[in-house]
Amino acid sequence: MPIPIVNSIASWMLKKRMHQMELFIKYPNEVQQELLMNLLDKAKKTEIGQEYHFNDIKNYDDYRRRVPIRTYEDYAEMIDRSRKGGNNIFWPTPVKMFAKSSGTTNAKSKFIPLSQESLENNHYACGKDLLCLYLNNNEDASLFTGKSLRLGGSKNILKNKGTSYGDLSALMIDNSPFWASFSSTPSNEVSLMSDWEMKLEAITRESVEQNVTSMAGVPSWMLVLLNHILEKTGKSNLLEIWPDLEVYFHGGVSFDPYLKEYQDIIPRSDFKYYEIFNASEGFFACQDQNGSKDLLLMLNYGIFYEFIPMDVYGTPEQKAIPLSEVEKGKNYAIVITTNSGLWRYQVGDTVRFTSTDPYRIRITGRTKHYINVFGEELIIENAEEALREVTHQFNLHVKDYTVGPVFMEGKEKGAHEWIIEFEKDPEDKYAFKAALDVCLQKVNSDYEAKRANDTTLKELKLNVAKKGLFYEWLKRNDKLGGQHKIPRLSNKRDYIEELLDINNEI
Repeated sequence: MPIPIVNSIASWMLKKRMHQMELFIKYPNEVQQELLMNLLDKAKKTEIGQEYHFNDIKNYDDYRRRVPIRTYEDYAEMIDRSRKGGNNIFWPTPVKMFAKSSGTTNAKSKFIPLSQESLENNHYACGKDLLCLYLNNNEDASLFTGKSLRLGGSKNILKNKGTSYGDLSALMIDNSPFWASFSSTPSNEVSLMSDWEMKLEAITRESVEQNVTSMAGVPSWMLVLLNHILEKTGKSNLLEIWPDLEVYFHGGVSFDPYLKEYQDIIPRSDFKYYEIFNASEGFFACQDQNGSKDLLLMLNYGIFYEFIPMDVYGTPEQKAIPLSEVEKGKNYAIVITTNSGLWRYQVGDTVRFTSTDPYRIRITGRTKHYINVFGEELIIENAEEALREVTHQFNLHVKDYTVGPVFMEGKEKGAHEWIIEFEKDPEDKYAFKAALDVCLQKVNSDYEAKRANDTTLKELKLNVAKKGLFYEWLKRNDKLGGQHKIPRLSNKRDYIEELLDINNEI
């Protein structure tokens, strides 16, 4: 079938989905309430459904009173049984896939259940609707005259007693419908390669011969690939390779640090950037307007949303509220109930509503300290565990520390930069630095993946602080006192730069 005809048919089919979005935009709270009751009805005979008597729940207030808010640790035992082949534990249909992710407090990795309903009615549905929104906003778009350059996970999909696990992106590619594979490059075989360096070469070989019109992937990883393609082809920018390139769909980490890098290699004033908000637990929101940072919350994909105001988060006054009660401008932690069997589950992300008609959000961070500039999801528990092990190994004591990112510049890879104030400085700074980097990889599988062969992250940078640095920083910022703490992890360089400036003075 000629490509122009395929483009026309695909555009027509995707635009038909607009009326489904218009329904939840017009009746958001009704759609959410109906979705919740459907989920409860479907799961009423599961173990968790019987424990909390789903059959007797008549409305949201019943649900909120009866079912507690949970973390991954609360689900770990049930998920472990499900991974070993157990059925009807938290979802009625067999859960055969688990998205492997890091970030949990008590384990190196967590395994998020991915039901067939979630795969089809959440992840793939929102992917199609993202295209639908883009085409609706750009009637002259020609996406389907070419292919989308996709960059998924580089880990193997592994089997475990009848179930499989791996990166979410790898699972999605491995199970992708024909239309996704037909319109994408590289091939599934190349997309799922586990060796990153070999994968870079294979993607380059396949993609440079294609007419790529769009790209999709995490900004940090995609930038590594694109710079590799430019180096191999000897071209100065991507438009010399793909003149019809028109849009980049991105998500996973903040895009702000990378924007200029992309503008340098895609010198086109009308080039579009579209953001998505997804996680292993589900696909939550996507950009629905050209040039906007606001994301439309997708309300009919099998996810029921609740929100905890951050001003009471973690306090005795903590209380989750439904979508109908959120306010613009306030910061909330997200709680989800999903068609994969996660019931009142804390995702860990925080958002701020920029609009309630329709419901649009901006991602504001995480409920815990973290660094996720490169998709490494380093949380404070990881940093503390690694520091404990390495300081014990070197017989050292850390007084204070903070960590921030070193952003990519040109073809230079990123890194983490640490400032540590010791009681007594290490005799061998470089040995300590190397050991800390190794230990971080041991406790965080995503950091390990980004550090493998220096693919995205180089070895961390270590600054040994002069005595009293952090006290001086607190004093200058009027933060002396027991209620003020040193910011341990940050996605920005503000704290690092301030501390380095002071460190050079004292």
